[in-house]
Amino acid sequence: MSGQVTRSDRRNRKLVFACVGTVGLMLGASYASVPLYDLFCRVTGYAGTTQQATTGADHLGKRMVTVQFDANVARGMPWDFKPVQRELKLRTGETAIAYYRATNNTDRTVIGTATFNVTPLKIGYYFTKIDCFCFTEQVLAPGQTVDMPVQFFVDPEMEDDSNADEVKLITLSYTFFERPPEQAESSTIQVSAVQE
Repeated sequence: MSGQVTRSDRRNRKLVFACVGTVGLMLGASYASVPLYDLFCRVTGYAGTTQQATTGADHLGKRMVTVQFDANVARGMPWDFKPVQRELKLRTGETAIAYYRATNNTDRTVIGTATFNVTPLKIGYYFTKIDCFCFTEQVLAPGQTVDMPVQFFVDPEMEDDSNADEVKLITLSYTFFERPPEQAESSTIQVSAVQE
C-alpha cells in the first residue's frame, strides 16, 4: 500500500512540523532577546542603565546628591580618558553639565564608543541624560584632545522611593572601547566634543 498515508506517518509529520516550529521560535526569541533586554534595562534602570530625556526635570527636589565621575578605557584603547571634574553637588531635578577629556595618543585616527552605568544600580532609573557623548561614536585625529559633555539630572521622584533614602553619592562611569574603522559607518560618526 504505497499510496496510503499511515497513522504513524501522520504522527511523524506532526512531530517534524512541531520540531521545526520550535526551532523557529527559539531562533526568533534569540534575535529578539538583545533588543528586549535593552528595552527592559532602559525602562527599569536595571544594572545601572540610565534614562534619556529631551528636557530637564519639571521641578526641583529638596535633596542634595553628589555625583562622582569615573573614566576607564578598555584594553588596547590608545586614549587617555578622564573626567574634567571629579564630582558635582546638585539638587535632585537640577540640570548639570559635566565634561570628560579624551586624548588620542597615536599617529592615526581612532574611533571610540563608550559604555556607561550608574551606581548604586538602583539609581539608574532616576539618573536621566539629556545629551551625552556616549550617544554617538567619537572620532579623534592623531594627538587630538577634546572635552566631551554629558548633560543630566537626577529625577526628583527619587525622593519618593524609600529604597533610595540612603543614597547621597552616585557614580557615573564610562568605559571607552576602540571601534575598528571597517566597522564604523560614516553616517553615525559624529564628534560632540569641544576641542582644546
